[in-house]
Amino acid sequence: MTSNTRVVVIGAGLAGARLARRLGELGVPAVLVGEEDHPPYNRVLLADVLAGRYTPEVIALPAPAEITRGRVTGIDRAAREVTCADGSVIAYDTLVLATGSNPVLPALRGLFDPQSDPQRHELPDGVHAFRTMDDCLGLSKAVRPGAKAVVIGGGLLGVSAARALARRDAQVVLAQQAERLMERQLDPSASKLVRRHLTDLGVEVHTESRVRGVRCVGGAVRSVEMADGYALDADIVVLACGVRPRVSLAVRAGLAVHKGVLVDDELRTSDPHIRAIGDCAQHDGQVYGLATPALEQADVLAELIAAEARGEVGGDASARYTGTRALTRLTLAGGDFFDLAAFGDPEPRPGDDVVQLADATRGTYRKVVVRDDRLVGGVLVGELGTVGALARAWEGAEPLPRDGAPLLHLLTNDGGS
Repeated sequence: MTSNTRVVVIGAGLAGARLARRLGELGVPAVLVGEEDHPPYNRVLLADVLAGRYTPEVIALPAPAEITRGRVTGIDRAAREVTCADGSVIAYDTLVLATGSNPVLPALRGLFDPQSDPQRHELPDGVHAFRTMDDCLGLSKAVRPGAKAVVIGGGLLGVSAARALARRDAQVVLAQQAERLMERQLDPSASKLVRRHLTDLGVEVHTESRVRGVRCVGGAVRSVEMADGYALDADIVVLACGVRPRVSLAVRAGLAVHKGVLVDDELRTSDPHIRAIGDCAQHDGQVYGLATPALEQADVLAELIAAEARGEVGGDASARYTGTRALTRLTLAGGDFFDLAAFGDPEPRPGDDVVQLADATRGTYRKVVVRDDRLVGGVLVGELGTVGALARAWEGAEPLPRDGAPLLHLLTNDGGS
């Protein structure tokens, strides 16, 4: 690879925009191909845009010099070219897939018109996915004080969307199929605090509640039908049922794909000229779907590509991606501020040590799990001054002192975070 190597990055989300910018800083120009009409933005903050706390401009990302607008429809690996929907062709020496993920659209009765194109997934009026800036702006335009809104899904995204709609004075019902909110990240005690926070905002929360379908009149949603036969009136429905890696382009190109596009420690796919990062990538069996791993992958790949551009065989030997111990953080800002963090495995096994501190008056909760003298997981709700120190102890995976005092200190003090 030479210094005039053409690097093409497909996807202008967090991972793609970060990679293109870092490559530019390292003297390797890259062409960033973005499907959305908006400048690159921080998807993590879309709920704050919906809540009215930020404008779209505030969450814009630093953009590289060259951005091409368009949807890539195919990859010709032999010719090393990508084809766009408008017929244009872009040649590459190194191609990077940063295609992100798609929202999961549940198989609900009445959600799609059986006569419509199944590839387009056109939703009825009033039904919104919540993944892109256009989704956010469409939902923001639709919501009004007193509107009846049903959020389907009680994970991180559903909780954020429900709170944002409540702050816009909508009448919000959240329907979660699992027995508690954010069950993948939080333990039961922390889930209760999240539920209490939403309830205090006026959100009606239904757990262990399965949605069967939506009822539409004239192409617009009118109600949500529950499995028990109960119907929820709805002017707005938000689908917050998770995401899955966007890999159709990679599949059509014949790359190795499991849940995501398979990559090695150099973020290389089964084609040595194609890399993958972010939500679409699967490394060592893991698809993260979180911001921190995506940014770490982008930084590592920038160093590797820059080293290869300098003619260093095998790239920068110190630049390898070996995985991310990712912390989930949810900050719900404003006058009714709410902050939580979760990392590792918060559910103890037999023989584990557990330290818990709770203050019902202040609405704070802290719990850590120690296994074989190592911090393996934790949940913190409210007053997160300790989260930095705890996260560092967890990420380092170093044995903790056996007397336990330093761990209690980490739970009750700032710890330098």
